[in-house]
Amino acid sequence: MGPLEGIRILEIAGIGPGPFCAMMLADMGADVLRLDRADRVRPGAGPNLDLLNRGRRSVGVDLKKPEGVKLVLDLVTRADGLIEGFRPGVMERLGLGPEVCLARNPGLVFGRMTGFGQEGPLAQVAGHDINYIALAGALDPIGRRGGPPVPPLNLVGDFGGGGLLLAFGMACALVERQRSGKGQVVDAAMVDGAAVLTTMFHAFRKMGMWQDERGTNMLDSGAHFYDVYECSDGRYVSIGSIEPQFYARLLEGLGDEAAGLPAQMDRARWPEGQEILRRVFRRRTRGEWCALFEGTDACFAPVLSLGEAPEHPHNRVRETFVEFAGVVQPAPAPRFDRTPGGIRSAPAAAGQHTDEGLADWGIGDEERGRLRAAGVIA
Repeated sequence: MGPLEGIRILEIAGIGPGPFCAMMLADMGADVLRLDRADRVRPGAGPNLDLLNRGRRSVGVDLKKPEGVKLVLDLVTRADGLIEGFRPGVMERLGLGPEVCLARNPGLVFGRMTGFGQEGPLAQVAGHDINYIALAGALDPIGRRGGPPVPPLNLVGDFGGGGLLLAFGMACALVERQRSGKGQVVDAAMVDGAAVLTTMFHAFRKMGMWQDERGTNMLDSGAHFYDVYECSDGRYVSIGSIEPQFYARLLEGLGDEAAGLPAQMDRARWPEGQEILRRVFRRRTRGEWCALFEGTDACFAPVLSLGEAPEHPHNRVRETFVEFAGVVQPAPAPRFDRTPGGIRSAPAAAGQHTDEGLADWGIGDEERGRLRAAGVIA
């Protein structure tokens, strides 16, 4: 099942955006074989709860041994794509760089996931999501007036600008291969991806609609009609009534409590409007506000915790979250009406499918026995 059924991807085990990309491809039907380090294999290990590893099998391979490298190259000849997330040059030093792999399989899509990219002054420097989005200009605008930038978890760099960007690049290259018959290298850098995500705000700056002071713009908590507000029970609601007709619906719902609010686009009085709405929303519980506004065009939603989100009626009807192997988790997205994706399997322990996975990829019993005796596979 899934639009990528029949596509085979090798995943060189890593953390964060690489596994997220592999999860996205597996959710869409690709047969993704994860190559974990042999020394991380623990026979009899308990269930793996890392949901980023769902939907694919794991093989334990020692890439420091020449026979391990040879095994990966043999698998490359059977693959449509490969995902790796090492620092630039590591795959080349292992003997598994794109030139070598593409020589073995000219149709291979070689996906590379890094923070700073394959070249440039910072290419070899260590970093994490917070550093990449800082350099991209994506972190500075996030925060309240007079306060510091607020890291948005690691959603913007690792996952939005990283794993999703690589998954998109892999899918694009696989489509192009249908025309040319040739593979290519996909260089996905989290700095690049986070920068792409800020495109609209660069346009806003050029149009005079955005200023660099945090918390003073329409979409960064500067506007009273686009913010979160605390309720009497300590929980929060979100308001995003940008368009005039939606703002009018908000005012209609608030009734007399909206008295004193400034004109919607009187930017100088936005802070005053926020103070009024803070007082108003503290008068009722989140549930009471939901009863008044949910299902209306006021652009309203309760701010739900990770534990609450799967239980919301809309998410339950849409099956935005599913329970698989006893664990509630986000369902595969996006959705396809004819070739829907799905979760193939629970997250695998390192090396859990060494024999099964290699057998399905054409490595026979005799060869596996020889590799195991040599300590190449776990």
